[in-house]
Amino acid sequence: MLNIDLHSHSRVSDGVLSPTELVGRAQANGVKVLALTDHDEVGGITEAKKAAAKHGIRLVSGVEISITWAGTSIHIVGLNVDENDPVLIENLRRNRSGRIERAQRMGERLAELGVAGAYEGALKYVTNPSLISRKHFARFLVESGVCSNIPNAFDRFLGDGAPAYIRHQWATLTESMEWILNSGGTAIVAHPGRYPLKDVALYAFLDEFKQLGGTGIEAVTGSHSPDQYLEFARLAKRYGLLVSAGSDFHAPGESPVDVGCLPDFPCPVEPVWKDWK
Repeated sequence: MLNIDLHSHSRVSDGVLSPTELVGRAQANGVKVLALTDHDEVGGITEAKKAAAKHGIRLVSGVEISITWAGTSIHIVGLNVDENDPVLIENLRRNRSGRIERAQRMGERLAELGVAGAYEGALKYVTNPSLISRKHFARFLVESGVCSNIPNAFDRFLGDGAPAYIRHQWATLTESMEWILNSGGTAIVAHPGRYPLKDVALYAFLDEFKQLGGTGIEAVTGSHSPDQYLEFARLAKRYGLLVSAGSDFHAPGESPVDVGCLPDFPCPVEPVWKDWK
């Protein structure tokens, strides 16, 4: 399979590498097509495109939008969006506007749990305060010795339902789909194996996603097991969706899969890039 990675992050959101550094690392790992999909932000794409042109990589303009569906936080990746679309830019700004308040509440909750200074500590890892996330808190918890690694920080404090988790109302699925489609992009369900949706709820979500114009689903991604690669490749076929692959890379030594180091699809599939020039 051509080395294509359609899900990655820079420090414009919660990665640690600049867009230029991310593209350089992707090139070193043999990537030919890379999507930069920062959380609710497209501000790093121009820099990434310049770096990609120098390295001979095709850079796909992307974004990962946080939504709330049936009380569950889910991420929708937009690929080939217009990063200069003022409506998209404004809607993304609105969607991330509640992150600072949520982060402050998380800091308060962690203080109650005996971890002082977490909000201020997390800010040290943030380039744009309006994009402060649980990943930044996790880095603080690891660096301060409270947790052994990033997964441990989510298991103990930050994951859905964990003691320091703060529920937040993001955009709706309908809104996110409108933002992506109206900016010329295609919509992909990010890492579906991460969500606490039982079969019936997952099927209902995918049905609604498809009806709203959704294109694909990530099967091969950093947070999926090999069994889940096959599970979601088959589920994509069941719903007439294309299949995407992305490392969800955030940082060297932190992400389960390095950028551009994904395995092949586990079975014959229709990839999301099948009609791309």
